Amino acid sequence: MIYEVRTYTLKPGSVTEFEARFEKRHPFREKHSKLGAFWHTDMGPLNQVVHVWEYDDLQHRAEAREAASKDPDLQKLQGGAEFIVEQQSDIVNPASFMRPLGSRDYGTGNIYEMRMYNYAPGDIPKVMTAWAEAMPKREEYSLLAGCWQSELGGLNRFTHVWVYKDLSEREQVRAESRKAGVWPPQAGVSPIRQENKTLVAAPFSPVK
Repeated sequence: MIYEVRTYTLKPGSVTEFEARFEKRHPFREKHSKLGAFWHTDMGPLNQVVHVWEYDDLQHRAEAREAASKDPDLQKLQGGAEFIVEQQSDIVNPASFMRPLGSRDYGTGNIYEMRMYNYAPGDIPKVMTAWAEAMPKREEYSLLAGCWQSELGGLNRFTHVWVYKDLSEREQVRAESRKAGVWPPQAGVSPIRQENKTLVAAPFSPVK
């Protein structure tokens, strides 16, 4: 399985309408490939939506997108192209320890923190090994929604997405896991760049 992470930056004030239109189109788009998650940013870069699609491989992606572009039901419904300022698409491979996106019930009303780390070429395998060893203990504090390595798009990027009930739980979990020596994993390498954003799920998102 691969994932495509599509990040759209929208015009200010248009996120609600963009999501409403997407929700109407979603059942027809879902016929061609599975939506893993749909979020909009709450903190970090604002006016962004992030949608994650699941595919068997790149051939499946190409076939699904071609079929969707010709779907008569989708063609009847209004899209949101006029709201889009910028688009980014990344093909990513899930980490070996990541459970499929949406395969666990996280409840509702959560926030999601997406953290993106860039490493020097060749360092990410070391990170993956350290994380695989540390993850069982770390998930005793909060659940990992997603973790992947870029394959196409921005290279040498390692992304992880965590589930929290709110920002207070986030602060508590980070403090307690560090105090217990559970986190962060010691991979022997450090990122050369870091970004993060907090995300809220759309009503129709498979993860809430």
